[in-house]
Amino acid sequence: TLLGEKIKIKEMLESESNSESEYSKQNRVDVLAEGENGELYLIEVQNNNDIAYFQRMLFGTSQLVTQYLHRGESYQSIRKIYSVNIVYFHLGNGSDYVYHGTTEFRGIHNNDILNLSRYQMQRFQTDTVSGLFPEYYILKVNDFNIMARTPLEEWISFLRSGEIPENASAPGLDVARERLNVMNMSDEERRAYYKQVDDLV
Repeated sequence: TLLGEKIKIKEMLESESNSESEYSKQNRVDVLAEGENGELYLIEVQNNNDIAYFQRMLFGTSQLVTQYLHRGESYQSIRKIYSVNIVYFHLGNGSDYVYHGTTEFRGIHNNDILNLSRYQMQRFQTDTVSGLFPEYYILKVNDFNIMARTPLEEWISFLRSGEIPENASAPGLDVARERLNVMNMSDEERRAYYKQVDDLV
């Protein structure tokens, strides 16, 4: 919903920082997903305040760059990376609840933006230098306090409240609603539900 792309979850990551203790595991989740054109999506949910969180975002994307570039491969093989950070604490100083960050090179004398050559555009299938670098999204869930009107706002509202209205139509929320229904069952109801599913199979 955030990028308007279909992505598929590849794995739940056990990163260096969230394997330090059971406490940190409970307060951080990392998911690695892949786009239809091979792009990598690092999705992190973070509950605890972290003064160096921006550096942690950089570390996460840097790890993916090196992990997916094998020895002897050309730098042209580096895959596009999107870092999606869902945070439940006050991060930085800003009034919005969704932020997007890219890398660009701006002339210090003429203030022009350095662009790709036509050959580079054809070769790398992107129009901008920033299209080659990781992009960052920050969703400040606790700062969202409006009525959800767009699919993205429906997702952020769900992430904040844990509730999904019946009229919510954002892609994926129907699956989340089913999972929530099962999670909210009592142990006895859940056992009966799984038995019914097994019987149907």
